[in-house]
Amino acid sequence: MYRWLALLLVSLAMFGNYYVYDALNPVIDLLREQEGFTYKQIGLLSTAYNVAALLVLLAGGILIDRWGTKRAIALFATICLLAAALTAATDRYELILSGRFLLGLGAEPLIVAATTVLAKWFKGKELGLAFGLNLSIARLGSASADWSTGFAAPLYTNWQDPLWLATAIAAVSVAAGLLYWMTEKRAEGRFDLGDAGPAEKLDLRRMFRYSASYWYIVALCVVFYSTVFPFRTFAIDYFQQAHGMDRQTAGLLSSMLPMAAIVATPLFGLWVDRVGRRSLFMAAGSLVMLPLFLAVTYLPPGPSVQLVPFLWGPEVPLTLLLVIVALGGVFSLIPAVMWPSVAYIVDARRLGSAYALMTLCQQLGWAVVPFVVGFLNDRAGAGPENPAGYAGSMWFYTALSSLGLVFAYRLWRTESGPGGHGLETVTVHREA
Repeated sequence: MYRWLALLLVSLAMFGNYYVYDALNPVIDLLREQEGFTYKQIGLLSTAYNVAALLVLLAGGILIDRWGTKRAIALFATICLLAAALTAATDRYELILSGRFLLGLGAEPLIVAATTVLAKWFKGKELGLAFGLNLSIARLGSASADWSTGFAAPLYTNWQDPLWLATAIAAVSVAAGLLYWMTEKRAEGRFDLGDAGPAEKLDLRRMFRYSASYWYIVALCVVFYSTVFPFRTFAIDYFQQAHGMDRQTAGLLSSMLPMAAIVATPLFGLWVDRVGRRSLFMAAGSLVMLPLFLAVTYLPPGPSVQLVPFLWGPEVPLTLLLVIVALGGVFSLIPAVMWPSVAYIVDARRLGSAYALMTLCQQLGWAVVPFVVGFLNDRAGAGPENPAGYAGSMWFYTALSSLGLVFAYRLWRTESGPGGHGLETVTVHREA
């Protein structure tokens, strides 16, 4: 019961975290129209988040190992709440940039702390399923930010009101973090959750001494998140400008990516727990992702269908819907396998640091991509009068996807050989 309660609480903290980050996506066109921001400036808002994460993640990982997850989650959730309020409170670009920077200081270490919590409670006990459920609840926050274009449509007369809604939801993260603190403290006298005290010192030379498999997973993580998250940042605006959709339709179509992941991630996690073959799963996901961005750009739209047949929802082109759902499947498969795999490669005493280093490397790539995408869109004059101007950024995403396939293949070759770390083995066994 304690394990599942811990999972629920850290997942709720992640829900608010994801909502706050993605709440900026549906107001990109309003920022351009009402404040005159360029695509490059909007890309820099994402880059500021990543730069902040780069500055804090290594120290944050050591802090999590030394100070304990219960304090870390409450602290970082509070920072996210302050960042959301700062972003919504002003129309000055510099202060909005500062708000996104502050969000990076809190959000990414919060994810590392939540990941460490799950590894601590579930290693050897449905770890893949636990990671999948956690990601599903977190991504429900992303989907909810997209859905806000419908259920909170009256707020979208300006860009600030939707961000105030995000601030209110950030308060949910803080409440969940405090409840987790109480839960773990109560459990400490009953269960062996590991000792938070004697964490390793910040030794940079030792910190980078991980196996080749770990570094292949890190490289895949960098490429995967540097591709999918920037695409989501610009997706609603892209569907509006390049495919002529209104805000609600674009938001609902964009939400199909995390919604597919919400359904599929725990199923993939459970499947991998039972069959193993983790590196092969990651290679398969990378292969499927490779053609999807070009399909969005060049395939004919096909007939229009309702997102929820016979019930409600605007009509969207079937081709776009299928491509986004397929990308959501990849968005389920790779993370459901990738994050739990680290727990089998790295010593438990170094998990906080290993996840922090992995997330830090992820931020390095992720920091660059939104700026490059914004630059490519501005340079090509992308917009409703020139939808072909978005093709350059789609080719850029495709090039990144090809790198992911290379790293996934190298991981599979390494783990299939005699030097493997058990990533291909089954971790949930049926009783005889």
